[in-house]
Amino acid sequence: MQRRGGEQDRRRGAWGAPLAATAAATAVAFAAGLPAPAAHAAPGPSVDAKGAYLMDARSARPLWAKDATVKRPMASTTKIMTAVVVLDTPGVDLERQIEIKQSYRDYVQRTGASTADLRTGDKLTARQLLYALMLPSGCDAAYALADAFGTGPDEAARTKSFIAKMNAEARQLKLRGTNYDSFDGISSAGRNYSTPRDLAELSRHALRSATFRTVVSALNTQQKAKNVNRLYTWYNTNKLLGSYGGVTGIKTGTTTASGPCLVFAARQGGRNVVGVILNDPVNRYPDAAEMLDYAFKKHTSLKLRRLPSAAHED
Repeated sequence: MQRRGGEQDRRRGAWGAPLAATAAATAVAFAAGLPAPAAHAAPGPSVDAKGAYLMDARSARPLWAKDATVKRPMASTTKIMTAVVVLDTPGVDLERQIEIKQSYRDYVQRTGASTADLRTGDKLTARQLLYALMLPSGCDAAYALADAFGTGPDEAARTKSFIAKMNAEARQLKLRGTNYDSFDGISSAGRNYSTPRDLAELSRHALRSATFRTVVSALNTQQKAKNVNRLYTWYNTNKLLGSYGGVTGIKTGTTTASGPCLVFAARQGGRNVVGVILNDPVNRYPDAAEMLDYAFKKHTSLKLRRLPSAAHED
């Protein structure tokens, strides 16, 4: 939620050199009638993140991990579950119109949270609010969805029940290292956490939804309020999207407690992968690209997409 900078473009070296050396040594050994040296697997990615995980999205097979089961705060990547609870609601009507309340704006002002700048009195559909939630990381949109899809006599009761639904979904998905105490990642009690492996499993589940895939893969969107002549323009805070070929989402997040976080998905050459980075002080995007290079057996020079000056960072 809080703005953090410092991510720099960087170039990763090719991993082919050790393999080429092994092949040359093998050829020499063969010619000399000596035993061939054992081949060495390509080294795993070197990342600065405190925790990370890379999985094959089709089989759920782990590809690489770093402290993958350690519980950590995950900032706005929490909103993946916010979206999942909405989309998994039985008989959900995504064209349902939801009126924006002043309390949602007051909340982001009071907490200094990331915002979609939703205007009081505007009506947007649940589908539009998913864009507001996932692209600019709108905590006001998260509040609106929690209030609309929770149950109870007032906002406090409804948002509390929505968070309970988030935890129930986590239990159903067997995310044993995950707990939610907020609908957006702003934790007052320090009980909002997950693990890299759990976030990857959650994202694999979320990506089964065509609506989720469409939303998180959008670089930007324009959405018109249903009751007034107001056009919202939102940009995706995930700079890996549009910068690394085949990336299809998913979500950024940053707070002081969590550090910069990133959950990402990509597809190349028939392979789908999901990756997670938690608490990566300066290099979450280059580190994510290095993880993808490892998955796809390639090396890439990364030049990050720049957000417009008016866009939110997360």
